[in-house]
Amino acid sequence: MTVFVLVAGAWHGAWCWERITPALVAQGHTVIAPDLLGMGDDPTPIKEASIGRWADQVADIVREQPEPVILVGHSRGGVVISEVAERVPDNIARLVYLTAFLVPSGLTLLDMVDAVPVDGHLAPLVGHPNGTTTIMPERLAAHFYNNTPAEWIERAREKACAEPDSSFTTPLALTEERYGRVPRAYIRCQKDQAIVPALQAHMLGLLPCHPVLEIDTDHSPFFSAPDTLVGQLDDIARIHVARA
Repeated sequence: MTVFVLVAGAWHGAWCWERITPALVAQGHTVIAPDLLGMGDDPTPIKEASIGRWADQVADIVREQPEPVILVGHSRGGVVISEVAERVPDNIARLVYLTAFLVPSGLTLLDMVDAVPVDGHLAPLVGHPNGTTTIMPERLAAHFYNNTPAEWIERAREKACAEPDSSFTTPLALTEERYGRVPRAYIRCQKDQAIVPALQAHMLGLLPCHPVLEIDTDHSPFFSAPDTLVGQLDDIARIHVARA
């Protein structure tokens, strides 16, 4: 029915989609979930990773598909899919921001974090001299997986990797003529302790989306509420088919 391209967020790789990919495929969709350069199991040195290179990488994947795709970005993946839409707007049927950073042109991910201050927001993060950040394993559950079964929290602890600091501080370069003409949807997560509901609402006020759906779960619905997430992605795909 629909080609989904799934882009993971910071510190995550394609592994995070493993609970929802089979269900989407069972409903007749095609799913492509790449490891971004330097993330997950990709061997690229992390120092070579950047928002621009990731956007180029995903744009190449999108161009190869036989039809416009639904491009889903989780968390930091939101800034990646925005940049992809600027590159290949005609190859994207809809952007889906999954409790993701929805950042206006000229601003950075960190600008959005600073716009809605939350006590302890950066507490689970550790900076390193090589320009990367990692998550404290003992804090991962409380901030990212507070509604997730224990076995899947452990899976995330085992697989979480370093994130280049530049992904937080790179301003987006988007235009109304290209990015602005791609339809976009948002899936809000009401128990999110990483991108809190107030921040999600703030970003939606800056860049409205339609539809806006909600899941009563944490920052990681791909592990905490996979059936609900699959249902909502399938609903979004049906909107696209109905309008085609």
